[in-house]
Order: sequence, then C-alpha cells, then structure tokens
Amino acid sequence: MQAGPTATTRPMSKRAVAGTDGPFATDPLDRTAVAAVGLITLFVVALATAQVTAAKVIALPLPFGLPVVGPEITLPGAALAYALTFLASDCYAELYGRRATQVVVNVAFLANFLVLALVWSTLAAPGIDPEVAAAFDTALGPATNVVAGSLLAYLVSQNWDVFVFHAIRDRTGRSMLWLRNIASTATSQALDTAIFVGVAFFAAPTLLGVGDPLPPAVLLSLGLGQYLLKLAIAVLDTPIVYLVVGAVRRE
Repeated sequence: MQAGPTATTRPMSKRAVAGTDGPFATDPLDRTAVAAVGLITLFVVALATAQVTAAKVIALPLPFGLPVVGPEITLPGAALAYALTFLASDCYAELYGRRATQVVVNVAFLANFLVLALVWSTLAAPGIDPEVAAAFDTALGPATNVVAGSLLAYLVSQNWDVFVFHAIRDRTGRSMLWLRNIASTATSQALDTAIFVGVAFFAAPTLLGVGDPLPPAVLLSLGLGQYLLKLAIAVLDTPIVYLVVGAVRRE
C-alpha cells in the first residue's frame, strides 16, 4: 500500500510571491506609492524631532497681549515638529483610509520608545569630554514628566484625530476636506495640549515628585497659548493638505 504524504504543502500566496517587488513593481514613480512612503517618512521624522526638541521651552512674542496668555506664547520647542505629524496623518488618512492611518499612528507610538532608548543609551555612555557630555545631557536628557505627558498625549490625540477625520468623511465623502482637516486637528490638538500640560506640569510632579507642579493660572496660560498656535497651524496647513491630496489623485 502506498503511503500518503505526511504533510500538506500549501502554495505561496500571490502576495508573498509578489512581495519582493512591492508597490513599485510596475512603476517606480507611482504617485500613490511615493506619497505613502513620503507621508510616513514625514510623520516619523517630525515625531522623532519632537521627542528630541521637547526639552527646550521657547517664548514667541505677540504683536499685542492676549487675555490669560499675555504678551508672548510659551511652548516646547517640539510644537512645530509635532504639528507636522497632524498634517502628515490627515493627508495619509484622506488618501489611504482609517485602518492604514491607525497602523501608522500606533506603530510610530512604539517607535517613540526606540528613540528614547537610543537617546538614553547615548546619554548613559561615558563621554571623553565632561563639558560636552554635560551639555549633551542638558540638551537631550528628557525629563520624566515631559516624557510621560508627551507619550500619553500622543496616544490619545493621534487616535482621536483619525477617528474624527473619518467620522466626518463618512458623512461628507470626498467633499469638505477643509472641514475634516481643521475639525479633526483642532479637537485632537486640544486634547493633546490639555493632556501634555496637565500631566507634564501638574499630575506627574504631584504624583511622581518630579519637579514642582505649576499653579493653575500658569497651566491655563501655558496650555491656551500652545493651543492657539497649534490651531493657527491647523488652519494654515489646509491648503497644503489640498495640494498634496490633489497631486496624488491627479490623473
């Protein structure tokens, strides 16, 4: 009697066979594939830059004083870089959908820990010049409260941004891109600012004992000033979102 096969060999899927070619198999300059890579790159670069520039606090003078905020806006140096992540994610969400954007957002969240691990390992390594090492520690050594605030703010605000963007898109289709870009970014940046300022400068100092918690009036001024700048960026980057989306979709 002839023995049957001891195992069943499953054929490779078409996706696996074609995997070596990837999205550039037919056209190395395909706009859809190039845009996907470019937007993910922008998102990750901006996010990594925000991590290493968050320690510097900057003050932007205003042409006139604002109630609560005063004559200048005080914010972390990461504000502009972090704002670019919302530009990239909104373009990506419009072009590639909710699930793909959620993957990018949450994989990038895990990448935050890689950036922190690389920075911390470099700081821990002995340096040849003590003065340079001390300056390096001062410039790149992220405080525990800032790290805790930024990570929690990122996780909540970026996922909220994707949710709101597609909740509006489900009702408007491709039209009114300006509305979902501004509405999703405005609400997510409000969450981001409230969580970051609240955790970094009040909750973490109070619960973990890292620094002194700021008084409520200072927290309000700090948070409102940051949010106004982020909101202005969200409005100003809307034409860029239209330009990117239009360039990719152009026949």
